[in-house]
Amino acid sequence: MSEITLETIERGMKATCATVLRNEIYFCELDALAGDGDFGNSLAAGFRVIEADLPTLDKSSINMFLLKISMIISKHTGGSSGPLWGTAFMRAAAIAKGKDVLTLEDLEKIVQAAIDGIQARGGALPGDKTLIDSLIPVRDAIAKHKADGDTTAALRDATKDAEDAAETAKSWVAKRGRQQFTGDRSAGTPDPGMVAIATILNDLCTEFGVAR
Repeated sequence: MSEITLETIERGMKATCATVLRNEIYFCELDALAGDGDFGNSLAAGFRVIEADLPTLDKSSINMFLLKISMIISKHTGGSSGPLWGTAFMRAAAIAKGKDVLTLEDLEKIVQAAIDGIQARGGALPGDKTLIDSLIPVRDAIAKHKADGDTTAALRDATKDAEDAAETAKSWVAKRGRQQFTGDRSAGTPDPGMVAIATILNDLCTEFGVAR
């Protein structure tokens, strides 16, 4: 399959909601190692609303669907996650405007737009130990396959690269987010947002039958 339809995106969003809600406590525990311990609760608050509203959300287009998702996240997700994740989905919706299906080239642009939006809102740079450090390798993994259009390989490689990024970043000192206030104590601890990205992608592999 070389194109991503609205039905595919809805299915992926349903799986993502299940992942976030199932890992709510786990994500909080990760955050408590060098943060304020509420990341899982904050993220789950928004995705719980998405899961409940999913059957009735506007599905007239990919653009409108993603825009509604961004609005829910921005309104219902607490802490810094709301603005950052909401902005990412809003930028994704803008890229999808006027498209009935998405290609890997579109998806690369969507991830880049999410990166740009998150950086504009939070000021994070590569190496700051934030979502950015997961999304950049995800973007690059997708880019590798935009010529062959192999969405299965793109998802598999993006998942592996996101997992590797989360593991590598453990040793870093956080320079953004709540973890930055713990200074050197943040070294040796995982960034919960990066772990969340890797976990979501891994579960999407399971949902779509992508062998790891």
